[in-house]
Amino acid sequence: MPQPTARDVHVNAPLTNISIAFLQNQDSFVASSVFPSIPVQKQSDRYYTYDRGDFNRDEMQLRAPGTESAGSGYSIDNTPTYFADVYAFHKDIPDQIRANADSVLQLDREATEYTSHKALIKKEGIFASQYMVSGVWTVDKTGVSASPTGSQFLQWNDAASTPIEDIRTEMTVQQQSTGFRPNTLVLTRPVFDALIDHPDIIDRVKYGTQDSSANISTVSVPELQALWKIPRILIMDAIVNSADAGQANSHDFIGGKQALLVYSAPRPGLMVPSAGYDFNWAGLLGSVGGLGTRVSKFRMKALKSDRVEIEMAFDLKLVAADLGTLFLTAIA
Repeated sequence: MPQPTARDVHVNAPLTNISIAFLQNQDSFVASSVFPSIPVQKQSDRYYTYDRGDFNRDEMQLRAPGTESAGSGYSIDNTPTYFADVYAFHKDIPDQIRANADSVLQLDREATEYTSHKALIKKEGIFASQYMVSGVWTVDKTGVSASPTGSQFLQWNDAASTPIEDIRTEMTVQQQSTGFRPNTLVLTRPVFDALIDHPDIIDRVKYGTQDSSANISTVSVPELQALWKIPRILIMDAIVNSADAGQANSHDFIGGKQALLVYSAPRPGLMVPSAGYDFNWAGLLGSVGGLGTRVSKFRMKALKSDRVEIEMAFDLKLVAADLGTLFLTAIA
């Protein structure tokens, strides 16, 4: 006779809290930071989008005595939807391992952090595969090793390249076409390393500091933010091992050699534009903290083991393609 499973009747709030703390403190991962997080109670639903062109049109007119004022309206699209897929992963703790473990080991906590790390890698990979690739955003710029034309630019590892002007130009282009200046720049680690070694950036920082003894060999994120006058620069530091278990490890940075420039709403809400939203199914049974994450611990009798399982339910949703610009192959 079917019976409710242990995870259906009990979710480990303490373990979920550990997992959420682990997720929020991992600065190498940016997938949960680029877009505003929207806790939702239902796994799927609709949301509204507005035509920005209706808001930016100059339509106010002079009003003669005794006449009506000029007026118009704006259109709303209620067809877009989100669907928070549920991702899951577990780690078993066999009774024999628990019985033989030294007291210094915290097997439940370690299993929670292990599975949480897997969840971070999964979400980061989804973000990179959906939004750090060509054909997603309205504007794609492609880095080349020589003689750029059209939508191309000289790759930023070349000392003759112009990354300061390239990024600033696209910030202004995006502002001109949408009315919103980008406020977030996402750099993969290889691209960030190339930028902080670029002679133009080093010179700009060197002459911009009031401390002549400052160590300009290491340009910092705040200095880059000040250089481009952009509120946020996020570095994708996370790596992934693409090799199967038992094979030689094959680690690489998630996100490749790209840079993404977007407008991300600082305070999401109705009539607030954003390149994307991170819909998190906070209504999932046992979810804590609005991130659509829960950790369950339950008994696997046949295996004589305790199972620690993490679930994440989210949808990294593209909302406005014109609020993003992608720099492909930004370095060689």
